[in-house]
Amino acid sequence: MKNLSRRQCLLGSGGVIVVAGVIGATAWNRNSGASAMADYDNYVATLRTALGPEAGLSNLIRYATLAANGHNTQPWRFQVRGNDVRLLPDFGRRTPIVDPDDHHLFVSLGCAAENLFVAARAAGRSCEVASEPDGSLRFQLGTGAVSRDPVFDVIAKRQSTRALYDGRPVPGRDLDALARAGTRPGVRLFLLTDRQQMDKVRELAIAGNNVQLADPAFVAELKSWLRFNPSAAMTSGDGLFAASTGNPVLPDWIGRRAFDLFFTARTENDKLARELESSAALAVFVGDAADPANWIEVGRACQRFLLTATWLGLKCAFINQPVEVARLRPELAALIGEPHKRPDLVVRFGYGPAMPYAPRRPVDTVLV
Repeated sequence: MKNLSRRQCLLGSGGVIVVAGVIGATAWNRNSGASAMADYDNYVATLRTALGPEAGLSNLIRYATLAANGHNTQPWRFQVRGNDVRLLPDFGRRTPIVDPDDHHLFVSLGCAAENLFVAARAAGRSCEVASEPDGSLRFQLGTGAVSRDPVFDVIAKRQSTRALYDGRPVPGRDLDALARAGTRPGVRLFLLTDRQQMDKVRELAIAGNNVQLADPAFVAELKSWLRFNPSAAMTSGDGLFAASTGNPVLPDWIGRRAFDLFFTARTENDKLARELESSAALAVFVGDAADPANWIEVGRACQRFLLTATWLGLKCAFINQPVEVARLRPELAALIGEPHKRPDLVVRFGYGPAMPYAPRRPVDTVLV
């Protein structure tokens, strides 16, 4: 036994489990799997029901929670007092390995803030937004004229689409619209359509992937947020649902075993390279300062960009390895001509398929 290769050991000690798992998973997908996905589709439809013309605060908050956020942790809480809504960080949902300074957490708050702002105005409410010293945001809602931004209609349709796109270029007029959408005071957006620049970002992303996947703590944190089947996704209401990322749905015990066996830097790098090669362009967001207030503004700009892209028929997904691995940030900053800034986010976009939507927690679980 001591002389067996690692591959032989895996087949000897875990092969029976894997073979049994494949057989069990096939039966599970044929029977319970299909039924569970139908239940999941109904669950998603309820979460993403369109807002009526006079939506109450609960439904406005529901729309806010449909925003983009890191690992689908949904790191936010809402406090309602009369017509005031406070959007607060939920530090109990931190991801300290991938996001040690809470950058992604505050960006996620900004994304939710933009959704809430757009939805409130579409529901006929005036909306004033103010930053609080504790990193929260206060929304003062009043009565106003209906102001229906075109992107309001796609809040419930936006998703992070982790799939291959078709490589078609985006027309110049649409790139201009995206550039306007992703720029706000204190936040600049750089659109990369040149293949040489995009290839350099791909190299940085793969380098970052190698660093992250060599860290057992990173892999363990990522695994803790994976949801391998519809039942697990609906129960938790959060995390990275397998079907949303193009992976098969599996019972938990099989999914965790398969992750341990097959989730490697090589397979992920190959997948990452294909995804980037299929994308029409990249978007890089840069804030004026590296602090929570600016990260929230980056989140608002990013969410507006993502909604505009959705409205234009585009799909988007984050490629954040070059900003998550600190030593790679200067190379990305130099590439976009901002050598003294910290790049905040990288998004790939293009024309691609719709994927199953990610789960969300019920509104009552995010209220203080």
